[in-house]
Amino acid sequence: MAGIALDFDFVEQYRTRIADGFLLTVELSAASLVISMLVGVPVAVGQGSRVLPVRYLCDLYVKLVRGTPLLVQIYLFYYIIGTAWGIDNKVVAGIVILSVFAGAYIAEIVRGSLLSIDEGQMEAARAVGFTRAQTVRHVVLPQLVARTLPALTGQFATIVKDSSLLSVIAVIELTQTVREITATNYNFFGGFLLLGGLYLCLTLPIMFVSKRFEKRFGYAH
Repeated sequence: MAGIALDFDFVEQYRTRIADGFLLTVELSAASLVISMLVGVPVAVGQGSRVLPVRYLCDLYVKLVRGTPLLVQIYLFYYIIGTAWGIDNKVVAGIVILSVFAGAYIAEIVRGSLLSIDEGQMEAARAVGFTRAQTVRHVVLPQLVARTLPALTGQFATIVKDSSLLSVIAVIELTQTVREITATNYNFFGGFLLLGGLYLCLTLPIMFVSKRFEKRFGYAH
């Protein structure tokens, strides 16, 4: 029956296209992680701001992004907002969409970590004469890094998987590449089995690193 046979002969024929799609997925995910960090950290700080408009805007952004499906955001941004702003490069649009989406989740990760830092440590730092900058550098940042790294690493794996949804706007990443190949050779079973394996090649090492961070920083216990 068409599409059921377990046949990977097509891999050799399309190896260059598959490799290009794989690399673009890595590039999209890495760029989105960096930009989403630049978005998420200020938003997390803004959520604790004493300036009410800033706090409300940051809260609204997080709630809107986390409360709506990524697929809806992709369509909304690319076909409405992206068109209005003149963003016609699909790769750039994809990076922006993933960054905005992941930024909301990173903001919550960072905010939760900030709230978990004992206020007594801040008071102790002030008592021994630390300035605000010294308190942030020597007290807040080391704990923030230790508490957010495992979750941020896991978020990177999520970004890798979420990048597959960019195929709906024809970004030629890994999923779209395999879709185009299977539309030609009708080997859907082999094609999508390969696709799952390639995503595992990306996400399993990331999840392993996340577990290592959890153990190192004591989150396993």
